[in-house]
Amino acid sequence: MCAKTNIGLSAQVAAHFAGIDYDRLSERTRHATRRALLDALGVSLAASGLAAEALPYRKLALDQGKGPARILGTDKSTTPLAAALANGALAHAMDFGDTFDPGAAHPNAALVPALLALADSEPGIDGGHFLAAMAVGSDLACRLSLSPARAYEEGGWYPPALVGLIASAAACAKLIGLDADGIRDAMGLAMLSASFPGAIKYDPVSPLRGVREAFAARGAVEAALLARAGAQAFAEPLEGRGGFFAVYGGGGPTDALTADLGSRFLGDEVSFKPWPSCRGTHPYIEAALELRARCDWRDIERVEAEIGPVQEMLIRPQPAKAAPGNAIQAKFSIPFATAHALVHGEVSLNSFDDGARSEEAVLGLAQRVVERSNPAWGRAHAASGSLTLILHSGERLHHAVPHAAGHPGNPLPDSALIDKFILCAGHAALPLEASQSSAAAAGILDLGPRDSISSLLRVKATPSKLSVNS
Repeated sequence: MCAKTNIGLSAQVAAHFAGIDYDRLSERTRHATRRALLDALGVSLAASGLAAEALPYRKLALDQGKGPARILGTDKSTTPLAAALANGALAHAMDFGDTFDPGAAHPNAALVPALLALADSEPGIDGGHFLAAMAVGSDLACRLSLSPARAYEEGGWYPPALVGLIASAAACAKLIGLDADGIRDAMGLAMLSASFPGAIKYDPVSPLRGVREAFAARGAVEAALLARAGAQAFAEPLEGRGGFFAVYGGGGPTDALTADLGSRFLGDEVSFKPWPSCRGTHPYIEAALELRARCDWRDIERVEAEIGPVQEMLIRPQPAKAAPGNAIQAKFSIPFATAHALVHGEVSLNSFDDGARSEEAVLGLAQRVVERSNPAWGRAHAASGSLTLILHSGERLHHAVPHAAGHPGNPLPDSALIDKFILCAGHAALPLEASQSSAAAAGILDLGPRDSISSLLRVKATPSKLSVNS
């Protein structure tokens, strides 16, 4: 592999990746990374049993034959590339994984399945190497989401999987021991599979919104393995002419890419979801649950949801949002999620299925959830919201949520993440008993630098009615 210039942003980022190890991570970052790993594995397990849209990716992976890398939620294994594809399809399928509220990123959704596929394939990779690669990868995904000169969406791109691909490729290269040049090559090679069009977001019926990380995870693993085999890419994959930011971000990057690099890990600042729906619906769910204790939902004449430009897509057009045609549409609907929370007092894994979407009480109330626009709200209010209930009596009840539950300023405790993991693991294609998943969660949160990654979740599961070959 020929030497490259050691100046420029790509070189700086790659050198940073190569230089970080477990001992250089603060205990805060180590624990935050373990929490993110627990959450990512849990929501993927749930999707393995509940997300029909992920089944084609599992089938294709199984068709590639046996290999060392597991397919989560099953007792099957396959090649690293195929496992990354299948597990990547699970990562966001339930819309229950973590999110970076300041930027359009789900930094661990592609990252964890990609790293896991390689760790399964190379048993010498231990907990220390895994956590270091995951910490820098998650951080970079967050930074990439904040750094374009213009929003990725303005160029027609869909940013979560786009930034996840590049960051995961760099992390995968680090995990398998590549130097800074190899890490840089992996980022450049990953760009060749980086087509995540905005149609993923805007098509109202496509299931790709739930499974898009399949392509990012596979692309990341492939790029890293190609770099290790000697494939070369670009000297400046991020900032170069025709590089990542020129193509996808309209120029740049901004200073957010390298500000406090190495001393602040933005992956520490992700939000964990207490409810399996778009993060933008969460403040309204939280407000609805709070207000529900102060009135009977049958007494509500109208619900006003305060929104900014970021939330418009979650409430417009109101008639369609009030009667979602599939689970994805329901998960991205403030009217439906709010009404469901008001009627049932909870939002759970089955709150968006066919039965839930046909409930007359919920649909009737959802029709009366309308917007109250606040144009001053920007990206900083992506996890903010408020509801005002107008009762038939004329009484008005109001509740505002500055930061929805799970935000670093309003965090979920470890106990809540463990409960979430147990719930999700119980819905896997091969479900875990509560005692098994509790033990697995404890092991993940206690993952040490010399612990085996390939042994995580290697427990005997209880067969379920869902065939892993379906």
